[in-house]
Amino acid sequence: MRSRTFARPLACTGLAVGLSVAGAVPAALAAGTSPAAGAASAATTASAAQQAQAVQNYLVLYRSGGKAAGTSLSAIASAGGTLVGDYAAIGVAVVSSAASDFPARLRAADPSVDAAAGTSAFGVALQTDAAGAAPGPAAPPAPAPGGDSLSALQWDMDQIQAPEAREVNGGSPSVVVGDIDTGLDWSHPDLAPNVDFSRSASCVGGVADTAPSTWMDDNGHGTHTAGTLAAAKNGIGIVGMAPNVKLAGIKAGNAAGLFYPEAIVCAFMWAADHGIQVTNNSYFADPWLFNCKNDPGQRAIWEAERRAIRYAQQQGVTVVAAADNQSDDLAHPTQDATSPDDTTPVTRDITNACAVVPAEVPGVVTVSATGNLGLKSFFSNYGVGVVGVAAPGGDSILQRTAAAPNGRVLSTWPKDLMGSCLRPVVDASGATYCYLQGTSMASPHVAGLAALIVSSGVTNPGTVAARIANSADPIACPADMSVYAPFPAIDGGAPQVCQGGAGANGFYGKGQVNALRAIGG
Repeated sequence: MRSRTFARPLACTGLAVGLSVAGAVPAALAAGTSPAAGAASAATTASAAQQAQAVQNYLVLYRSGGKAAGTSLSAIASAGGTLVGDYAAIGVAVVSSAASDFPARLRAADPSVDAAAGTSAFGVALQTDAAGAAPGPAAPPAPAPGGDSLSALQWDMDQIQAPEAREVNGGSPSVVVGDIDTGLDWSHPDLAPNVDFSRSASCVGGVADTAPSTWMDDNGHGTHTAGTLAAAKNGIGIVGMAPNVKLAGIKAGNAAGLFYPEAIVCAFMWAADHGIQVTNNSYFADPWLFNCKNDPGQRAIWEAERRAIRYAQQQGVTVVAAADNQSDDLAHPTQDATSPDDTTPVTRDITNACAVVPAEVPGVVTVSATGNLGLKSFFSNYGVGVVGVAAPGGDSILQRTAAAPNGRVLSTWPKDLMGSCLRPVVDASGATYCYLQGTSMASPHVAGLAALIVSSGVTNPGTVAARIANSADPIACPADMSVYAPFPAIDGGAPQVCQGGAGANGFYGKGQVNALRAIGG
């Protein structure tokens, strides 16, 4: 039996595809309702019966941009809601309400509302704040040659020529990478030198909170992806893809690894407004693995998240995302038996009209996973026109080698959570690390590479994405697909099929990234 409670962080901790770092997800998860800074408080007019309903957050989607003020604010109150967060730049508001019929009441009261969808049954996670200063010109990148005490275990970096790239360009300290994840352990000695506290926040609950305690990693997944992104070159443990850049922890996933929609919207708005140039996204937006646009609630969530991601891209943010761990063809999906993953999944037939967030949002650099033999990992999703490039994510079944004896990727892990790591490593200094596999592990390699490219002065997200793709090492579809026969799509059981030629196929996209070539080395 292959467990698949990975919804949130896209990592595999054991042989089971996508096994969640935190284990089983609680049956219910309450979204926070703390008011946004500076937002006007609106008194609710819900009836006693409505007040008996559980309070939950709603994403309110307006037909055009604008603040939820004036007539709209009055309509929110009359419909039984309280404004939590207001993202006027994209025409989205987060509202809490105990009224079970709040969406219908709000649409009736305010014709400018296109849709409103509850998020307690939609896994993803957000505090509005004043916009930060836009990034200035990047300081010149500095080389970061050599390795640290555990670098000999980083087969993943060797595979894409990351050490050679760092000898030329180790990143610029004026470049900030946002890790939208379960937070990060800012006390970890291999991360602490690079953490940017001024640009880190927790978005769990609907509004951003910058108190360091709120974005401390309570799951482990975010600390792992952060290490691959930018673990410091300091003699301790491992070295990240871009060891000289700064790390912003943007906590959008809770301890159980659930990422609710309002948090995803908040996270991208935070990144866009706080001078963050690259984001890594190693998750799918719960609880709908596939968001189907023929469902009003799922369509509203897809549109709100798409608007937030597009806004971030327009502000110069290169968005990199993991392809997911279902062994499925995202270009031709047939079934979703995973959703909703925070309650009781219901099997449903789907088509390509249903999409995964953020992997299938336009302009996102979507990454499939490879193992140490350079083949697509047995668990990795794929799809022509969806996957942009591939990167090392590990493979504990098909691709164990002398360099990768357990097939997995080593990265940083919180000391207080070492009990949840199945394959721990402790550096001589006492710093703690963990081996994991998943497309979660592949994505930060590419986000870190994007940070190196931005450090060299290339800032347009489209240009950064093109540089990554055009410098990749093309890989043809496997000649022998029988190795994937034991691993059909988890939902629906479709056999894995690789379509396309070398440099343009569903398994690898343009190919496996080559860090040295991408930076012009």
